Amino acid sequence: MFGKAVVTEGHFDVLNDNISGTRSIDEHTFVSVAVLADRLDRLQRTNPMFADVSFSPEVEDLVHCESISGLC
Repeated sequence: MFGKAVVTEGHFDVLNDNISGTRSIDEHTFVSVAVLADRLDRLQRTNPMFADVSFSPEVEDLVHCESISGLC
């Protein structure tokens, strides 16, 4: 279980660094978004308490960026 938490924190770190501008947007950005989106989806399906949880507008912009151009 601890190992999974470390991996998850890595995905948060990637997105945080992208949003803050200390890391370029690359394929790791989109992998991190996909992994965290999947985890959020599972949480929302298993517990209605998470139904209103969503990504920040900055992360949504990253997702939109990927869908438009592949890489920004």
